[in-house]
Amino acid sequence: MPQRGRPPGRPRIVVLDDWENALRERVDWKSIGAHADVALHNTMLRGDALLDALQEAHCLVLIRDRTPMPGELLRRLPELRHVVFTGTRNTKLDLKTASELGILVSHTEWGPSKASTCEMTWSLILAAARGIPGLALTQSGSAWRDPSQVAFLPPVLHGERLGLVGLGQIGQRVAAVGRALGMEVVTWSPHMTPERAAEHGAVSVTLEDLLSTSRVVSLHLVPSPPTRHLLNRERLGLMRPDSILVNTSRADLVDTDALVQALRARRPGFGAFDVFDTEPLPKDHPLLALDNVLLTPHYGFVAEPVFQEFARGVRRNLDAWLAGEAVPNSVAA
Repeated sequence: MPQRGRPPGRPRIVVLDDWENALRERVDWKSIGAHADVALHNTMLRGDALLDALQEAHCLVLIRDRTPMPGELLRRLPELRHVVFTGTRNTKLDLKTASELGILVSHTEWGPSKASTCEMTWSLILAAARGIPGLALTQSGSAWRDPSQVAFLPPVLHGERLGLVGLGQIGQRVAAVGRALGMEVVTWSPHMTPERAAEHGAVSVTLEDLLSTSRVVSLHLVPSPPTRHLLNRERLGLMRPDSILVNTSRADLVDTDALVQALRARRPGFGAFDVFDTEPLPKDHPLLALDNVLLTPHYGFVAEPVFQEFARGVRRNLDAWLAGEAVPNSVAA
């Protein structure tokens, strides 16, 4: 289907999920506002509130895939001409339907998000292994030592096994840090080979071996139908009682109900997670009631240089669209 043309009047641009107010602060909206009406939303919208916000939108700016854009929603937006998403992949935007409806889709570049996610991964691993949240001194009541209690003695990761489920660009970075700490690095993915693992200082093993022997298990796969709920009840039950499970990738890789039960049974012994099935995480989510978890609000890719690149790309793509020029980084279905 041919792309929907420019709106006859003044275009309306809607920005969703700017939770950090990062685009609000880094895009020159005053300049864009000379040519279009702009509405920025920094809270999650769902249901009727989302539909109301988008009903008259000609252009939509998405931060990653925080708000799903299925085909049935796109079909209810007859005015929509252009969708810009930040980053280079959006697994919750129905590109096929957008193409069928004549909606142009484009994206920004990434910036150093892979480095940022690696750093977040190791922040969670080290904070979990060293018990940093419980050791942190605050004015409100932390004690230097409690003589009535047996002191927490942190482990040392040197000599322990680091199991990486996935060895892409982020997994490779995580592996390099693990080796620098003196850890033995093993890996598994659906198409892993011994040769590819060896290129990055790792050993290819079965998933069952990785889960049952690793002190730290970190997930770095792109979700797909075969890997959805890859870590189910049976596989989680293989993990060591002293193991740490870390997920800075996607929540779809883990069966959340099974994960809650596994953590209650202390297999794995601790969970450190930056991604969740529902984001923001509901206040009554069962993970929040556990004492052996460290939970962060999906900050793996959230970093100043990453959002600077997002802002540059959003401004570039919007300027081109408003000027009737070819939009950079357009996406085919």
